[in-house]
This record gives sequence, structure tokens and C-alpha cells, in this order.
Amino acid sequence: MALLKVLLLLVGLGVSVNSGVSLQKRIIGGQNCQDTERLYHVRLESSNGTHSHRCGGSLIHPLWILTAARCWKLEPGWTNTAFLKVHPRTNIRYNLGIQDALVMYTHNDQQHDIMLLKLQTPASDVPLAQLPDCSYRLKTGDVVQLAGEGATTTGPNNRRLTGVALPAQLQCLDMRVVQVSRLFRLYGHVFYSDARNKDICIGDVGGAAVHNGKIYGVISFAHPYHGCQIPAAAMDVCEYLGWIKPITGIE
Repeated sequence: MALLKVLLLLVGLGVSVNSGVSLQKRIIGGQNCQDTERLYHVRLESSNGTHSHRCGGSLIHPLWILTAARCWKLEPGWTNTAFLKVHPRTNIRYNLGIQDALVMYTHNDQQHDIMLLKLQTPASDVPLAQLPDCSYRLKTGDVVQLAGEGATTTGPNNRRLTGVALPAQLQCLDMRVVQVSRLFRLYGHVFYSDARNKDICIGDVGGAAVHNGKIYGVISFAHPYHGCQIPAAAMDVCEYLGWIKPITGIE
């Protein structure tokens, strides 16, 4: 109960991970993703020449990337880039331009933390992520796999580290659902997962939470300063399928 109160306090305060502050932005306590999985993972990078910001995303259609709304910098002076084929590292990484018209989910004038980015040209040789089969909804105790790029440790007192280089391989992490989807006013429809001494971090935001090979969640937020303090939050993709499919044309 105390843990849930801390989490709700962070949500109520509107804790944002979209800032110029350089924090540790990676999976903690994960392992190398297999070379045959997560081929759809996208790295999103934003920079203004002084500060940089990194997120994850998933290619769900040759023209469309699914990610978190906070993962695209709209302020003047910032440039945004999407890198595909970042995993495995034996692939030839390349980037494609993003169209200016971002598609963010809004309901009753409230923007939720989920977004679609449209590529200027389709990706022809990247496997696509699979959207969920929402005839099955996640339950407490279900295992979801999350992924991100970065270090696997924190500093003293689980303080998030800064200036850590990308790892040699994408990192994967299994967590168990500890709270099923519910609507939070400042974020949208969110579920939570947790694992002892493991965590997602700020720059993992936008990446996929996968169950049975399908994207059931989009990573949204974690504790902003210390790892392994609160469960990881993910947007519930099943709540947004009626928005995603008409826009992308996915059947």
C-alpha cells in the first residue's frame, strides 16, 4: 500500500521525464536480448546541441512507429531522429525521416502518453511488431518483457547514473504485472509491472512491454531519480487499438 501511495503521488505531481536533465536512461538488471527478438525496436534521439534525450519505440507498420508522447521534442532548436535496425548490432543501422504531423492521443482535451510517428518513406526490410490480441487482457502475475539500451547498474543508494555509454547489445528484462490497467488523468490507461532489483529507466520510455510475442504496453515512466523504487508503468495498448488501427491502416 505504501508503494502504491508513492506511485500515485508521483503521478499526481505530474513527474515528467522529458527534460534536459541528463539521467541514467536504461534497463537495470537486465540481460542481452536475443538476436532474433526485438528486431522492430526503434531508437529515438532528440538533441539541441547542448542536451540530448533518448527514447525507444516499435515499428508496427512500414510507415508507423508506436511510442510515448513525451518522446518527441517540439521546442525550437531541437532535432529528432528515428534509428531503425538498432538490434542486433550486426545489422546496418539506418535512420528515416519523420513527417511533421505527429499523432498524439487526446481524449476530452487531455493528452495521453502514447503517440504515433509516421516515416517519410516506408521501412521495407524491418520485421514489424505485433499488436496485442485483446481478447486476452493482462492479469496480475502475467510476465511482460521490456527492453532498452544502456547500462545495467545504478550508483550508490540506487541513484541513477549519468553519461553511461550504450551497451554492446539491446537489454531485455522480465517483470510481472502487479496492477492491471486503470485510467490516470495525467497519463491515460496504465498498467504496472515489477521485479526485484530490476527496473526500466527514463530513456527506455516509449519501448514495448511484450506478452506472448505481442505489444501489450508502451513504457511510460519510472522513478525519476532512483532505480528499483516503484513499479514500472506502461500504457495499455489494448485501450488504444481503436485509435491505432484506423490511423495506420492495420487490420
